Amino acid sequence: MASIWVYGTLPPSSLSLCQPLSEPWQGFAECDDGGMRKARLGMLILICLAWAGSLAATQAAFGQTSTARPVVLSLKLNGVVDPFMASYVKRGISQANADNDAAVLLTIDTPGGLDSSMREIVTSILGSRIPVICYTAPSGARAASAGTFIMLACPINAMAPGTNIGAAHPVGVSGAIESEKVTNDAAAFIVSLAERWHRNADWAEKAVRDAISAPADQAVQLHVVDYVAVDDRAVLAIGPCAPSAVKPTTGALADPSFHLNLCGTDITSFHMSLAESLFHSFADPNVAFLLLNIGFLALIVWVIHPAFHVMLAVGIVSTVIGLAILETLPVRLVGVILLLIASILFVLDVKAKAHGVLTSAGIAMLVLGGLLLFNPTVPTARVSRPLIVGVAAAAALFTFFTLRSIISAKDAPVRTGIETLPGSVGVTETALEPRGTVRVQHQTWTGETEGDPIPAGTPIRVLGVRGVILRVERDLTPAASAAGEAHEEGMVP
Repeated sequence: MASIWVYGTLPPSSLSLCQPLSEPWQGFAECDDGGMRKARLGMLILICLAWAGSLAATQAAFGQTSTARPVVLSLKLNGVVDPFMASYVKRGISQANADNDAAVLLTIDTPGGLDSSMREIVTSILGSRIPVICYTAPSGARAASAGTFIMLACPINAMAPGTNIGAAHPVGVSGAIESEKVTNDAAAFIVSLAERWHRNADWAEKAVRDAISAPADQAVQLHVVDYVAVDDRAVLAIGPCAPSAVKPTTGALADPSFHLNLCGTDITSFHMSLAESLFHSFADPNVAFLLLNIGFLALIVWVIHPAFHVMLAVGIVSTVIGLAILETLPVRLVGVILLLIASILFVLDVKAKAHGVLTSAGIAMLVLGGLLLFNPTVPTARVSRPLIVGVAAAAALFTFFTLRSIISAKDAPVRTGIETLPGSVGVTETALEPRGTVRVQHQTWTGETEGDPIPAGTPIRVLGVRGVILRVERDLTPAASAAGEAHEEGMVP
């Protein structure tokens, strides 16, 4: 009869692995408890593993809570404020918000830039959940033009000793200060930024309308910036980190309800992408000047010599990039026009054989165009004087040597191809009665005579070409015949 399972018990036969023998006096058989030992060992291993895992997790969690410190993401706004710089700053602020960092430290050193790019950065700063600290540094840096707007947009701003802020007048393509409408718009915008953080709105408006500027210490006294700091750590030593420091009267730090603890923070750098860094590096007055001259000269050479396609490609690429860079700078149209006239004069000197007179005028136009290319009221936007002299000298050498060779090659007679066959001498390989084969210019052609038959081995002269057939006649000039025969026989190279 089969054993019956009772709730909470096991069948009697399974209570022990040691079974009695058939007779009572025989006692019990040898217990086979190997399975039990294995089961106990496996259970012990599992318990040990679970204990070790929980211990490691506890230690990891303890380590994180004991070593984790707030992070400040550091961004660098260096150079012209262009679309690539705006993209970088916006990405950095978005990343800091996504990572719940304590703050963003935006270090500024800029001569200004595009109004549209500046507004993108300002919008990103004002829309950030975490505070953005703007810091004009190092010593010798400036937050000019668009940089002034960005500094005033930040809830907390500071400057290093020896820096300056201001000169925020809008500059247009003509190089002059923009129309009253544009100026009024810029003035209203910067006033709104200053008032948002309780800074000096009157000074901000004058920075736009009158292009005034101020050094770091004076900017603090004028309530344009919150405080002066010697380095990044000093910038972050605010609030609870510096209880004895004088509390700023401007910016978010002046608000009693604003609390920010950056003590012991880790400063993590956020870098530009490769594309942003590459294109931003092109936004330089010297690069723009160089590319415009190369582009203008290459395009004019291509107009004179259309078969020279390399010049077309170089001209288009250089001119487009140069003009794109000018969009980020206070360019003056008179400078661009002078550079174009200089390139035209260089080419015309060779074409008209003016013997250097037009080249001299072109050098003068190039130097003058380089000096007048950018607005002189923006001291940081100008072409290097040594570069102007170097480009002028290089353009003159290019005109006298390379350009002269290119135009001379264009006007030279064709020395290869089927056009060179008429007038050439050769020798008949087979008799022409009236058609046969001839050897001319180291090649075998079908020849045809319009006169008497010509025996094989006779010197001939090519009269013309009809399709792939040469019209020939007997060459009666002894010297030419001898030369033609020797040439075809390989005696003369």
